[in-house]
Amino acid sequence: MDATAILQNVKQVGARGLGAPLVLLMLLAMVVIPLPPVMLDLFFTFNITLSLVVMLVVVYTRRPLEFSVFPSLLLIATLLRLALNVASTRIVLLEGHTGGDAAGKVIEAFGAFVIGGNYAVGLVVFLILVIINFVVVTKGAGRVSEVSARFTLDAMPGKQMAIDADLNSGLIDQDQARSRREEVAQEADFYGAMDGASKFVRGDAIAGILILLINIIGGLAIGMAQHDLDFSTALQNYVLLTIGDGLVAQIPSLLLSTSAAIIVTRVASAEDVGGQIVNQLFSSPKALAVAAAVLFLMGSIPGMPNFAFLTLAAIAAGGAWMIWIRQREPEAEPVAAEPQPAPEQRELSWDDVQPVDLIGLEVGYRLIPLVDRNQGGQLMNRIKGVRRKLSQELGFLIPSVHIRDNLDLSPNAYRVTINGVTAAEADIFSDRDLAINPGQVFGELQGTPTKDPTFGLEAVWIDPEQKDHAQTLGYTVVDASTVVATHLSEILHNHAHEFLGHEEAQQLFDSLARSAPKLVEDLLPKTLSLGVVTKILQNLLEEHVSIRDIRTIAETLAEQAPRSQDPVTLTAAVRVALSRGIVQQLIGSYEEIPVAVLDSGLEQILLQTFQTSEEGLAGFEPGLAERLQQALAETGAAMEQEGQESVLLVAAPIRPWMARFAKHAAPGMHVLSYNEIPDNRQIRVISTIGNTNPETKPEG
Repeated sequence: MDATAILQNVKQVGARGLGAPLVLLMLLAMVVIPLPPVMLDLFFTFNITLSLVVMLVVVYTRRPLEFSVFPSLLLIATLLRLALNVASTRIVLLEGHTGGDAAGKVIEAFGAFVIGGNYAVGLVVFLILVIINFVVVTKGAGRVSEVSARFTLDAMPGKQMAIDADLNSGLIDQDQARSRREEVAQEADFYGAMDGASKFVRGDAIAGILILLINIIGGLAIGMAQHDLDFSTALQNYVLLTIGDGLVAQIPSLLLSTSAAIIVTRVASAEDVGGQIVNQLFSSPKALAVAAAVLFLMGSIPGMPNFAFLTLAAIAAGGAWMIWIRQREPEAEPVAAEPQPAPEQRELSWDDVQPVDLIGLEVGYRLIPLVDRNQGGQLMNRIKGVRRKLSQELGFLIPSVHIRDNLDLSPNAYRVTINGVTAAEADIFSDRDLAINPGQVFGELQGTPTKDPTFGLEAVWIDPEQKDHAQTLGYTVVDASTVVATHLSEILHNHAHEFLGHEEAQQLFDSLARSAPKLVEDLLPKTLSLGVVTKILQNLLEEHVSIRDIRTIAETLAEQAPRSQDPVTLTAAVRVALSRGIVQQLIGSYEEIPVAVLDSGLEQILLQTFQTSEEGLAGFEPGLAERLQQALAETGAAMEQEGQESVLLVAAPIRPWMARFAKHAAPGMHVLSYNEIPDNRQIRVISTIGNTNPETKPEG
């Protein structure tokens, strides 16, 4: 690499990239190279300024993660302070015999002005500052950091599951989920770093005491042995310089310790610390009124400082009165509208016959705030997110959800309707959060036991203040709007085939015609009617197969339609064409597919019945149907307990009927035909249905 390339790289790095290394080199230089008193004054002033700026930034920070560099900055500030201690100790011991300004004006000012030149007073003040910093602030901040780090790590699984729940319900997209996961990881890293950084501050406080003792003992020895000073003069010079040096270091240390305590004890909010204190401390006049009464009683006692107590009592009483007046300000009453004459009844028309809502959501009156944007309701936005996510996954536009209140419902109930028919109904609490037991938790919660309306899991309605505690115990905590949105998402996904009609199918192919006009022209309506194509798309959606790849669907139909016009046969052909996507949706990128299969004898019976019976498989033996239904349910439950997707592999001719049969026997089971297994995947038979041998058959 030539010199030009090196210079170019240096320019790209810039001053920002060199800042941290230069600071560390400067700290090492301060330890090794003697500094003149003027430079010491400059660095001590910079140290105090840095501590003030850090504390003010912490006070005005709304969320701890907004100042995530604080642990590293705390370490650098601590190293700077210790390096200054070493540099000042060198000058104090070398030049302390010359007088109070030997180590610079800053140390002299703190030694003379702050403590009045009295080394005994200075020693007491220094020890008090060290005790406050070490025993109170640093120890408390360290304990809070340790507990926060442990609780944050324990709560990570629950927070990750809450993010996954929001993603699955369509409330957030992939980018938002990735951002929230990064925020959770950053939060854990931050509190873990704060736990370690608090140890630096604690060690700094201990080092301050040791440096003070070493400087006093060393200064007396050097002053009396090398410079022939008497004990009183040596004590006066060296102790004052040492106390001034210690105070100059301990005040920034106390500021940084206080900053660390503030940042680990505050709760994330839209306000800074000052705004939170004012809003929460002075939100109720009752506290100020009681305090004013107590101060007045104390000020009325003879011998007490009556003026101070009575003055503060008057101020507190005035503040309570102002808050009470502000809270009691009457809202502007709306002007009553003049009664209008009743409109004349017009003749009825077809416009008065309203069609049923394709998708409806009815809420009780206590749930109205969830859908009212003026009251902060978020349900409308989350329903839009659900529709957007499902539309992207399924490949067509999910219709709008018509929301209205229904006084016939209980106050906390909501109802989802499909084509005017009730699809689901549940009760929720709009002012509480739902803590869902995902299967393994580490404690119990105080609240109202219930079941998750979407998946039927055990759950508890809790107060929002218990959210962090519940996540620490392993619960997945969601708010009421998320509960409704997730439930609605599951219902819409299961009824998606009912939302696709002729108009939606026509729009799909109109969109395809813009990129493949000849394909659409040959397919509709020359080869297949729109009704047959719509039925095929509905069949796919009913079995949870996405129709996003509408081009592959159209090409398959154009190829297979000359052989058959039967929607069931064409649906099977389309499924084979979409097999890679179907398997990808079920098991992801794994090459091996764990499946259950039918016993060869049972499958042969079903094939023969299907070929010989005019009614298909609807007329085979009822006893066999009952046993098959029970076996499917048991197999599906066993596969799900092992954490595997329940997949049944059958012969192609009986796959459509088995899919409908399994939909009622084992709702979570997916039925594939042998033709639908892609060439790059392998199957592993883990269960055989109808096999008299209890042992599992070998892999297929």
